Formats: sequence, C-alpha cells, structure tokens
Amino acid sequence: MPSLKNLRGLILFPATVLLAGCNAVLLNPSGDVALQQRDLIIVSTVLMLLIIVPVIALTLWFAWHYRKSNTTATYDPEWHHSTQLELVIWAAPLLIIIALGAITWISTHTLDPYRPLQRIDAERDVIPGTAPLVVEVVALDWKWLFIYPELGIATVNELVAPIDRPIAFKITASSVMNSFFIPTLAGQIYAMPGMETKLHAVINKPGEFEGFSANYSGAGFSGMRFKFHGVSTEKFDAWAKATKSGGGELSRDSYIQLSQPSERDPVRRYATVAPDLYDAILNRCVEQNRMCMKDMMAIDSSGGQGKIGAYNIASLDAATRKRLGIDNAPLRNYVGAMCTVANPTGAALASAVQPI
Repeated sequence: MPSLKNLRGLILFPATVLLAGCNAVLLNPSGDVALQQRDLIIVSTVLMLLIIVPVIALTLWFAWHYRKSNTTATYDPEWHHSTQLELVIWAAPLLIIIALGAITWISTHTLDPYRPLQRIDAERDVIPGTAPLVVEVVALDWKWLFIYPELGIATVNELVAPIDRPIAFKITASSVMNSFFIPTLAGQIYAMPGMETKLHAVINKPGEFEGFSANYSGAGFSGMRFKFHGVSTEKFDAWAKATKSGGGELSRDSYIQLSQPSERDPVRRYATVAPDLYDAILNRCVEQNRMCMKDMMAIDSSGGQGKIGAYNIASLDAATRKRLGIDNAPLRNYVGAMCTVANPTGAALASAVQPI
C-alpha cells in the first residue's frame, strides 16, 4: 500500500499543474470599479462566515461532546428554553442582515454602471470637467466592434484605453443578446439589439487583459473574445494615430458585410467610420431603405401610419446583396423608411418597397 505522503503527492500534483497558470483576476483586478466590487465580495463573504463558521464548529463540537461514549456529558430531557441562547441565535443573524442590507444599498448606488465615475481610485477623485473616453460597443456574431466616435476610428476584437481616464461605454448588439465582460475592469453588462446599456469604468494599471461574452449566443460563442489593452496616454495617442493613418473604412456597406456571422475573427482596424453608424445600428436601420426604430416610435406616438403602414415592407435588392457579398445569407424583410422627417413621402425609396 502506498504511504499517506505518496498519496498526498499524487493528489496535489495534478491540481498544482492544472492551477499553475490560473490568474484569479476577480480577486486581483486592475480597475477601480472592479476593485470595489472585489472588496464587496470579500466583505459580504466575511460577514456571512461570522455565522457559518461558528455554526459548523458548534455542530462538530455537539456531535463530539454528546457522543454515546461520553458519559460525563450533562443530559437534561426537560430543557426547553434559554433566553441568553435565544438572544444570541436571533440577534447575531439580524445584525449581519442589517449590515449586509446597508452595504448592498450603498454599493448598489455607488457602483451603478450608468453612474459617471466620481473617482479614479481610492486616493484620487475625478477632476470636475474631465471628459470620459466614449467607446461604442457592438456585439456581433461572433465578434466585438468598438467605435471611438471622438477619434473617428473603430476596431474589431481589440479595445485600447488610456490608464486613469474614465471610460464611458455605450453598448448594444446586432442580432442576439450578449454580455460584455472585462473582469479586470468592471462587472458584466448585457448587450441587446435595439437597446443601449451603459457602463462607466477606469483602468488603473497598464497591461493586456481578457474580454469576452459572458452570455451564450450561438455556435461561435466560445471564440467571442478580445484583448483589452490599458496603456499610457502617450501610447494611446500613438495607437490612435497609427490606426487613423493605416486602417480601412467602416462604411454602412462594409458594416453589413462585417455583421455576417463568422468565428474567431482577427483584429481589424478602421481609420474612418460612417457618420452616425452606431446610432443606425442601435435603431436597426443601417440599410439605407430601412426605417429607424426611433422614427417608428415617433410615428406611433403620433397615432401611427394607419393601414398604409402595413404595406411598407422593403429588403436589399439582389444586386446590392451580391455587391456586399451576402447573396447567400438569408433574405430579411423590414419596414422601409417611407415616413421619416427627412423623407416624409418616401418617393425616392418607392422602387425599394415591396408589397406583402
């Protein structure tokens, strides 16, 4: 029979090998928001252990002390109440629940992802008037598109941000729901088509970090990952300049091609971005002959189009689909842009409208 020491070695060796490359990023984040969330997890765990540990210890102690062979233990079958014991049993959990409730209330408001940052880290507040870096995030099938509206550039599966500068994420999706998650930066935020969610965060340490989708979205979900680079302001400016001078063009047509399902896409950079592309993605009207959701809602709020609106159906024609390289993709119909403010009659789009 192998000795206990050898058995312990056989058990620990595989565990050591499997865990050797692990990085507990949730417990060692590089962003202030994630750091506060880490502290919240630790404090909550410790408060709950104040009850769990004594209960487990007392359970083991009672089992040992009142074992059958211990004839010295006092046994009182008539015992039924102890005020002191009842006080401890009810007061301790009540105090812990009150403490957890207070912490939850405060942290829910402090760490609200929609709330602009009040501080850079525990020692530095955000200087009043500081403009955050705005990043528009689009979850595609199965890749991530990042648009920098202030710089007029965009990237696929690569996110770069300067350290110690607040970041304001605007997040949406092209087709199905995903979840935008950079563990070292902040908590996960859902990305949903036709809706915009927000996240405010900051990265405090330079480095390369992992970002991914935390919500299953189909066949290519496992490869829907990207690298997040926290760099100095000087390196960020240099990266933006290099992208501006060497990238391609992200037009509406090229976005339609990009949005087609694909897996494990390489990093791409775009030096120019079509005006209001993110707004068109959010409002589901990237195609030029498609009515935007905000226009539909404006019409609905005014009473609707009436019967004529039921026939306002359009789609990309065969020539356009072939030009964009999506002629093999499923044909999709949508509401045509007949009654927008800019085009109240829809006369220019009449040829694109196909009656049901």
